[in-house]
Amino acid sequence: MGDLITVIIPVFRVEAYLRRCVDSVLAQTYENMEIILVDDGSDDSCPAICDEYAGQDSRVSVIHQKNAGLSGARNAGIEQAKGEYLSFVDSDDYLSPEFLERLYAACVETGSDMSVCRWEYVKGGAIPEKGKGETHIFTGREMLANLYIPDGAYFVVAWNKLYKRELFDTIRYPLGRIHEDEATTYRIYHQVRQAAYVDKSLYGYFVAPSSITRGFNPRRLDWVKAGAERVDFFEENGYKELMVPALKALADGSIDIYFGMKDKLPGSEKEQKWIQDLIRRGLKRVKSYGHFSLRTEIGYRMFLTCPGVYRRLLDRVKDENGKQ
Repeated sequence: MGDLITVIIPVFRVEAYLRRCVDSVLAQTYENMEIILVDDGSDDSCPAICDEYAGQDSRVSVIHQKNAGLSGARNAGIEQAKGEYLSFVDSDDYLSPEFLERLYAACVETGSDMSVCRWEYVKGGAIPEKGKGETHIFTGREMLANLYIPDGAYFVVAWNKLYKRELFDTIRYPLGRIHEDEATTYRIYHQVRQAAYVDKSLYGYFVAPSSITRGFNPRRLDWVKAGAERVDFFEENGYKELMVPALKALADGSIDIYFGMKDKLPGSEKEQKWIQDLIRRGLKRVKSYGHFSLRTEIGYRMFLTCPGVYRRLLDRVKDENGKQ
């Protein structure tokens, strides 16, 4: 039968998509699971839909709580989970029928602490079949390095993964913040002895126009905060080889958020200065671990002295790349 897997689904204002999500979990080929639906104070028909599923299938239970955000909902599910393994599914997304089976097999067959699969953007149709289906093994240190590869998004997010329960013994998602996986996943990898990556698309990430992380939102400063915390964590724990890519990723993402604030958030001069100071410190800090490429360093210095000129050059590069 295999170990019990707890699937945690935070639920908030997704009445149009919730049934599709839960049905995809109930249709899993791996059956030894419990599903915890965390109704995070939803004010639509979601609470009733959750109760309906709990009444139909003994594997489904519901937590009704006051709104605590995505982090608070996930944390509530973790506290109640009985499974030896945990998996998170966002309530507007959906799964391939073999999601749990493939990820569980990858953990068991390789002796890994967790497993990861590819995900694809979806709009309600079938999940595109991509990847060769091979399983690759990484150490926890290599998983941290994977955060900075071209396909790094597979390794950052919380929800395309299967985790041994004990990885969350001392870790919870930060309350009141978005980009909560940016602030958490690297801490999990720090505990991982070995992880398995399944090169197959098994998770469908639904493209919803109301997604809080799309477009500019002043709360995107949470991403900057998470990135800065990650750099400090790497330094404190001796991940010297990751400092240069981590500092570069932090600077690149922060600059994008800086311009978003400049355009769409009047009165954010203090936050804009904080970002500039962060990049200025990064230029000094990187010298202890290596260096940015000459082009990158020149770009950052131009951003600090003439952000308008830097932006025009950056837009030109993006236009040229888009035409190729």
